[in-house]
Amino acid sequence: MSSLPTVPETLARATRTYPDREAIVYPDKDVRLTYAELDDRVTQCANALRARGVETDDRVSLLLHNSAEFAIALFGLLRAGAVFNPVNYRLAPDEVGYILEDSGSTHLIFEEATRETVERGRERFETVEEYVYVDDDVEDGPAYATGFHELVDGGATTTPNVTVDPTDQYAIMYTSGTTGRPKGVVHSHRDATYHNMLYTGQTGVNFTDIGISAMPLYHNAELNCGLLSRVNVGAKTVICHDFDPQRTLELVDEERATHLFVASRVWRQLLEATDEVPFDGSSLELGIYGAAPMPPSLLESCRERFTERYATAYGMTEMGPCATFLLPFEIDQHRESVGRPGPNHEVRIVEPTENESPDDPVTPSDTLEAGQTGEIALRGPPMMDRYWNAPEKTAEAIRDGWFFTGDAGYLDDDGYLYLVDRIDDMIISGGENIYPTDVENVLYQHDAVLEAAIVGEESEEWGEVVVAYVVTDGSVTESALDEFCSDHDSLAAFKRPRRYEFRDELPKNPSGKIQKFKLRDDQ
Repeated sequence: MSSLPTVPETLARATRTYPDREAIVYPDKDVRLTYAELDDRVTQCANALRARGVETDDRVSLLLHNSAEFAIALFGLLRAGAVFNPVNYRLAPDEVGYILEDSGSTHLIFEEATRETVERGRERFETVEEYVYVDDDVEDGPAYATGFHELVDGGATTTPNVTVDPTDQYAIMYTSGTTGRPKGVVHSHRDATYHNMLYTGQTGVNFTDIGISAMPLYHNAELNCGLLSRVNVGAKTVICHDFDPQRTLELVDEERATHLFVASRVWRQLLEATDEVPFDGSSLELGIYGAAPMPPSLLESCRERFTERYATAYGMTEMGPCATFLLPFEIDQHRESVGRPGPNHEVRIVEPTENESPDDPVTPSDTLEAGQTGEIALRGPPMMDRYWNAPEKTAEAIRDGWFFTGDAGYLDDDGYLYLVDRIDDMIISGGENIYPTDVENVLYQHDAVLEAAIVGEESEEWGEVVVAYVVTDGSVTESALDEFCSDHDSLAAFKRPRRYEFRDELPKNPSGKIQKFKLRDDQ
């Protein structure tokens, strides 16, 4: 049996140490809960769910935006012995139905903001036995759902007699998907607790800190690098129902927030919002970015306006999510890197599995030299147990204890990892391999380019040609961009875009990664 605590035990331990410290602040509903108050509500929630038929290992799904109710339901269902299944509230009803059916979810907790999705998809949600509605304080709630607050208020206040082992399944978290159907990533309580201790140790979060959960909590990054990590050390979490750059800045000042994590490109929105609202920001001690490298010019602007200290990490849902870290003292010399392996983690660059022969599959021993680009393979304690209901995909992804990411990258002589691209996003034009990131980094150096995505388009002559999808401030033309790329010393002629598509926005998954497969589908 693992000696690490389960996820609900981390809350219980923090409560014993810091009962009167604020744990959750949810300004949208004027909620402020100390650790003792949060722990009491979680216990009531756990008992109420057990009384309504939730059994050990049952999957309970949350189709919720960020809220205090999200936090209570999460810890409550885990204390009840159930398995947490967060669902992306941006998904269409059929997509939600796929996740509920695949996970075998028996209970669905939702809110007014996701009610339309539920009511359009209920006929397909065949595994769901009971619905719970968190906005039961408003009129005209759905008759088919139990009110969340009424349910919790009726729960017993004694700790439920439920045995949960750290090695038991804690969550099925479906990948946000840059290529198609999501896969259910299975993590244990031990995975989550180990990862969250790793994260707080690397970033220096402690019980005096205040973090804002502005990114979606159903996503592993905000959940495990935000809420759960802070609960581990007794820190405070300020929860935003949805991300709004101006409101986020206001909350940084109002709550004296010390830590803020948002996706790399989202920092630009915060920077622009400083022109719209009064902002001090003197409390902010650490900015954290992820999902993609931050353009150097944007990072410099953010350091001037918000805080000097930034960190980033690299990983994915399957790894908990963080496997490598680039810390504030390393940013200046290695800002294009995503860091070095976290404690007890390892990174290898191997031959790309995209090119492997079925008769000769790639193994972790097929490593490349420093500086050579290949597929990134990772190993560390928080790695997923498996993909849910997908043994073949699990065996394909986990080889001899290493997780094969599908990402292209290289290691330098000092062990810093550089992320190049997704292996399956590589473009082959006229026999030349082109990694989109090389072209995107050049486009981001143009002052008018706000976002850029490079994809390949089929060509009879070349196999594929490079196409640039860009979001600009409106001050640049296609010919001007092409001239900029043609004259740039860092971009070989064969990598230059042959066509430019101007868009108002680019499709992204919840973690902020651009979904290039949707751009390819539009061609």
